[in-house]
Amino acid sequence: MTDTTTDTAGTVDVRGRIPEQGDGCEAADILAAVRTHVDPELRRAIDTLPGSLRGVALYHFGWEHADGTPARGNAGKAIRPALVLTAVRALGGDPAPAVRAAAAVELVHNFTLLHDDVMDRDTTRRHRPTAWTVFGDADAILAGDAMQALAQRLLAEDPHPGAPAAAARLATCVMELCAGQHADCALERRSPDEVTLDECLAMAEAKTGALLGCACALGAVYAGAGPEEVEALDGFGREAGLAFQLIDDVIGIWGDPGRTGKPAGADLAVRKKSLPVVAALASGTPAAAELAELYGGRPGGTEADPGDAARVARAVESAGGRDWAQVHAADRMSRAMGQLARAVPDPAAADGLLTLAEFVTRRTY
Repeated sequence: MTDTTTDTAGTVDVRGRIPEQGDGCEAADILAAVRTHVDPELRRAIDTLPGSLRGVALYHFGWEHADGTPARGNAGKAIRPALVLTAVRALGGDPAPAVRAAAAVELVHNFTLLHDDVMDRDTTRRHRPTAWTVFGDADAILAGDAMQALAQRLLAEDPHPGAPAAAARLATCVMELCAGQHADCALERRSPDEVTLDECLAMAEAKTGALLGCACALGAVYAGAGPEEVEALDGFGREAGLAFQLIDDVIGIWGDPGRTGKPAGADLAVRKKSLPVVAALASGTPAAAELAELYGGRPGGTEADPGDAARVARAVESAGGRDWAQVHAADRMSRAMGQLARAVPDPAAADGLLTLAEFVTRRTY
């Protein structure tokens, strides 16, 4: 079993893989170890919020019910903070001083989730009603704003010499995340035949790849790495993030609601232009023509009949959207490996980061 203890100096052990264990178990060990160290920092930060916003945040993380009573919910996988701490380790640093930075990245991630749920009108996250459905749009948005401010305060108050550079990088990342979300909303207002695959890939890199890249880069900063290693790890995270988004889009269409915590075919029901859908529309096949008719036949955001999502999913698959997404995810992972080798040439040192990247792109659904 992977050692996930903390030594007497406070070093977080996130060393990663043991060859005889399966990938999922190895990643689970890393994520569980990171969660035990990052969650207390998150709780301390959230406890400083004003009462009403604190309640929304605690509900969103699964730590309280809507009435304020304690809950043992799902706070998420902690992939992004795990990337921060594992990147520090990969470059020979001590992850313990980077726990604040890891918590800051997780706060920014959850700020985006709160806002995205409001904008997308998603009603379920992590197997429970989304915060806006319980507390209203305004409270969910303001709680997200407060989380972003908390992230910056954690870094502003951090005495680590890398904290100023980390704060600047995280702030730049937030702007890129906002630009990506803006592009996503703009694409959804356009008809299917006006949206290109390159536009969707650029949007996905900004929305998803940017924060995974930032997480890895912050780990490099806290390890005292040079600019080339920092940028290479940012590139690794971005490419892995695109692979993650491709697989996530596949799961969003064909995933099991019992595993995903979201209704089956929800994105298709509102005619979301996810990457498999846009690839299918661009295939030039008879199924693509059928899909275009289905997607153009009802405005996005309206309710579908019970069999509609299944019919659209079949059209996406027949037009090659599912296969394209899976092949392109593998290509992005190959590019990620190249970036990782630039930053961490020693395969043994890079093992934990590779384990996490494989975990997010080999999920079952």
